[in-house]
Amino acid sequence: MTSLTEPAFHRIADQALNEIALALDARLGETLDVELQEGVLTIDLEDGGRYVVNKHAPNRQIWLSSPRSGAWHFACEGPGETWVSTRDAGVTLGGLLRDEIAAATGVFVDLAI
Repeated sequence: MTSLTEPAFHRIADQALNEIALALDARLGETLDVELQEGVLTIDLEDGGRYVVNKHAPNRQIWLSSPRSGAWHFACEGPGETWVSTRDAGVTLGGLLRDEIAAATGVFVDLAI
């Protein structure tokens, strides 16, 4: 795991959350309610499901609450600043959200973060 200073963590995490929000809003803004405020991203699905993605500064992680797969924690890994699951190194934040949003909406949104 990459050791991040608190300012670096906030910069990288804010960038990741912003990229997710912008990508989802651009492709699904008329279908989903996407809101990013103060480091918390909420994504409301048409079926009533809600994703919450937020920064957890004490652990230098991004946490995800998914209506489909439950709770996940992601740590920033490597030079590409990829957010990788702390329980399954084969799962990334962008990949998990991409797949679950595509299953829920039928629309593929590239979330390469």
